[in-house]
Amino acid sequence: MTTIREITVDELAAAREDPNPPMLLDVRDRAEYAAGHAPGAVNIPLDELPDHLGELRGGAQIAAICQSGRRSAVAAEQLGTTGIDALSVAGGTSAWVESGRPTLSDQGPSVQPHSKKEELS
Repeated sequence: MTTIREITVDELAAAREDPNPPMLLDVRDRAEYAAGHAPGAVNIPLDELPDHLGELRGGAQIAAICQSGRRSAVAAEQLGTTGIDALSVAGGTSAWVESGRPTLSDQGPSVQPHSKKEELS
């Protein structure tokens, strides 16, 4: 069994500023991805991942993300067992949104949720 390494959304945001950022791989289904995803995320649904392993080998480190972190942990484990350097984003897209970071959707431009601090003002 492969050890699943996790990265927080804050660590992910910082890593995306690096010269060699991790590839952000959204493993949710296509409808979930279309409804809202982190900018720059590439969508390969978890059930299709085995068909795309060849494309993912030899590239950048992969940060797998889903809605809550369960599917991304499965994806990171699958990728890790094939020798691909992969992490799971703890808390998934939900944590990304809750942190106040923007998402993109097929319905329109970037969506920025209101922070809880703004609602209390």
